Amino acid sequence: MSLRSRILNPYLRLTEKPFLTRASTPAALRRSLEIKSRLFFHAPPGVNRAWHDLAGAPALHITPRETKCGRTLFYIHGGAHVFGSPSTHAAMLSNLAKRAGARAVLPRYPLAPEHPFPAAPDHCLAAYRALLASGVDPADLIIGGDSAGGNLVIALLADLCAAGGPLPAGAFALSPLLDLAFTGDSIRTNAARDVVLPAARLQAAARDYLNGHSADDPRVSPLFADFSGAPPVWLAVGGTEILLDDSVRLADRLKAQNVKVDLSVARDLPHVWPLFHNLIPEAKTTLDQLAGWIKTQTGASAPMR
Repeated sequence: MSLRSRILNPYLRLTEKPFLTRASTPAALRRSLEIKSRLFFHAPPGVNRAWHDLAGAPALHITPRETKCGRTLFYIHGGAHVFGSPSTHAAMLSNLAKRAGARAVLPRYPLAPEHPFPAAPDHCLAAYRALLASGVDPADLIIGGDSAGGNLVIALLADLCAAGGPLPAGAFALSPLLDLAFTGDSIRTNAARDVVLPAARLQAAARDYLNGHSADDPRVSPLFADFSGAPPVWLAVGGTEILLDDSVRLADRLKAQNVKVDLSVARDLPHVWPLFHNLIPEAKTTLDQLAGWIKTQTGASAPMR
């Protein structure tokens, strides 16, 4: 671990985890992340941002000045299905897009509890299809997300596999939430070690999102979905996260279904640590690794499938 990470972890444990534990309303969670993202997360120079309609809702388009023609990232932000926005994740995606020579499109999907399941996955599927209809080549398209956005992107991948429609060149997820029944051991064994996520708050947010729907539904818990025929998948999770087992079990499931998967388990790094690209060197390293993987999956350098 870097010195900065050794400082960041206790800071998050003393500030962010207690706040997430006691925050009483979705509005408080949303307001906090919007403010913190503006204070701590900064985009690199040479990246343009613009909002455009996508499937009847705004989507943030991030375009570095130097991109590989056509290479596109479709990114779904995290926030426990309750908070977060394209704006809170724009700095991280600006950094990733610039490294990968790609443009990024971040849909603004409906949040719980005002809009419980299936509003979010339905909109993400519609936005994906609208992006293809706009002329994006699936061979140049990578889909990704973090935390609850990782849930939505892996569920989207399963939906696309089941529908037999155009598949992206690959999918990635950062610290994804994949099992809303919370059957993995790490939800308990890492409860004290996780410096960001309080298990009780995550479970409460899941109830708001489910609104009585079964957590066993693969569209809700894509850990249990069928991924036959899926393109390569890249996963990253911290070894002390309560969501560790979600990624480990998904990697095992993908391998069993003959899907190529890369899993990176980082030592002592916080939930979705690439968000902290301005603060810790490990975040920049992970973004570099992910950008390299994106390049190998798209364009002329992509392997034959």
